[in-house]
Amino acid sequence: MSEKMEKLKNPSRRHFLRQSGMVAAASLLSRFAKANEENRIVRAKIHPGIGVARIGNSTEADGFFIGPEVVKPPFTQAGATRDKKGALKRQAARFRIYGYNAKGQVVKELTPDNATIQWQVHLANKKAAWYRFTSALDIPENEGNGNPRRNAKVKGEERKRLVIDPGARSISGKNLSGKAYQFNGGKFMGVEVPLGELRTDEKGRLVVLGGLGKSGTPSGSPPYDPTDGDTFNNADGWYDDTSDGPVRASVECDGEKIPVDPAWVIVGPPNYAPDVIGWRTLHDLLIHTYTASGWLTVPRKTSFTKDVYPLLQRLSNLQWVNKGLADTYGAGSDWNFEDPAVIAKLAEKSQRAMRREVYDKFRVREEDSNERTRWPMFYGDAFGSFTDSPRNNFIVPELSSLHLKRWADGEYDNDWEARASAPPSKLEEVPLKQQPAELDKAALHFCLADAFHPGCELTWPMRHATVYSAPFRIKHRDTPEKDYGDNLTEAQIKKLDGPLHGQGPGDLSKWMAIPWQGDTVFCRSGYEPEFDPYLPTFWPARVPNHVLSEADYRIVVDARLPRAERLAAFKRRVNWVRHMKGSPPDQILQMVREFDKMGVIEARPGVRDDADFPAILFVETLPPELAKAFEAAVPKTRNPNEKPKPFEVAGWESAEQLEAFRKARGVKKR
Repeated sequence: MSEKMEKLKNPSRRHFLRQSGMVAAASLLSRFAKANEENRIVRAKIHPGIGVARIGNSTEADGFFIGPEVVKPPFTQAGATRDKKGALKRQAARFRIYGYNAKGQVVKELTPDNATIQWQVHLANKKAAWYRFTSALDIPENEGNGNPRRNAKVKGEERKRLVIDPGARSISGKNLSGKAYQFNGGKFMGVEVPLGELRTDEKGRLVVLGGLGKSGTPSGSPPYDPTDGDTFNNADGWYDDTSDGPVRASVECDGEKIPVDPAWVIVGPPNYAPDVIGWRTLHDLLIHTYTASGWLTVPRKTSFTKDVYPLLQRLSNLQWVNKGLADTYGAGSDWNFEDPAVIAKLAEKSQRAMRREVYDKFRVREEDSNERTRWPMFYGDAFGSFTDSPRNNFIVPELSSLHLKRWADGEYDNDWEARASAPPSKLEEVPLKQQPAELDKAALHFCLADAFHPGCELTWPMRHATVYSAPFRIKHRDTPEKDYGDNLTEAQIKKLDGPLHGQGPGDLSKWMAIPWQGDTVFCRSGYEPEFDPYLPTFWPARVPNHVLSEADYRIVVDARLPRAERLAAFKRRVNWVRHMKGSPPDQILQMVREFDKMGVIEARPGVRDDADFPAILFVETLPPELAKAFEAAVPKTRNPNEKPKPFEVAGWESAEQLEAFRKARGVKKR
């Protein structure tokens, strides 16, 4: 054997150490390269993908609050939504930028401390230049139908004066605000209509504030024409200061410019019940849309905690905004889904008969639509537009129906007892890698889906996958919008160059009611008191119907009073719009002037360890002057033998007023 071969076979200690060192160094370099690759940011994304701001009329320096950034934030405490003068605070949408590596994993949040960032936002309001809302154009009943333009008498180039578009604004840095970042300069028929402003917080994150709730008409035209029932959603000559538009950013990280996935912001009406969650949220709707389109897969398993419990608990949570829902699902009812004992039973696999009983109460099939008492008792997209339609009543969406069916059949995971500890109450408590998804969900969790007639924040185009470039990302359009002529038809919305594809500033909110106050004052329950004075209802989670008054709250929590009196006060609800009087046009104008005086439903301490009273009560908080007026009002006395008429129970002043509102809503007795 040669000397060389002998050395290879029996290496010296020095040679062995040298070889081992090279292997260790190579291993270390490999680990370093892998770690470097995992920490190397190749692109960034703005979150939430769709942010939500809301108008208010406070002009105080602290007259706003940041909208929800987690799904379970602390409850809104009494008085928190108003400033020291009683004005309604604006809800701001805050945006953050996260850096991602080549594998699509979150590396870190990007701020001016570790990157160079410039934000750009473009808000606009195109409602007056768009088409009327009469009903959702994508429902089967609208096949072959279309909608005419709003302000149809305004022709040609003059129609540009109907668009409120102040242009884009940019901002970069920390703790910035001021005139340079305000969306001023946009005009409606020559009248300037400010749409809000940009700010940055102490970390350089973007804060978007919307308008101050200014709605009006330069021409003095009425907000509603009783001879044209659709005008309560489509007031010609009117404007409001809601808006929407793209949120972009340019980012340099480690001296390198990286691509950034943009976001979108919508500015909607106030949230008058901030802690009440709708039965189907806008986030739910988007998940259903992405699943139906194949972007997300149908879940292989059903979790009781994640997929079924919310569909039950939200029914009981709605007790604070509708008397009928309180009687059916509230504390002391047969179906109180916030009672731990009830939920524990429904989670238990052995309770098949009970699960089947609950499942059979839901309206999960189109053929069940005319059974009015099926759950959930909400109006559908067609109500007020088409007399004979299965969509007059809300039908449980397909994905939710699947989870309910699996649950009823025992094909689910009973993970109720395995629930985690209290959910995070602020974003800093959420692990970094989960923060983007939490932001995306939280922003939309407090917005409503159905009924799209038209809705609260956004409407039916949001259920079309063509509106998005990816989940929770609006598809941007940078080219001029196509002119669809004098009538937007159902056929046009299906085309590849139709309005359900790329979006520009103002393109999401333009489908909504103008002014928003008109639809808000009309979105009540009690339209069919001969059937039920409280149900079905439209959007009580954002626009309440019946609420627990402060006077009744004080009775409930006063342990010195007779229990029967306290129970009666808890069961009692007052009409949220009780101070509004007169005809539909009168009430729209009153809502325009006094939207800030409407009660906000906020959390107050309840009664602990009492099966009849919740530990937290959600109570109407009014501005001081209106609260005093209600306190001073003397209730009408009634002969105890005289039974109130159905329209009175439902909260209408007279049968004539009810009929006027019915006519405006297109509601016919069924």
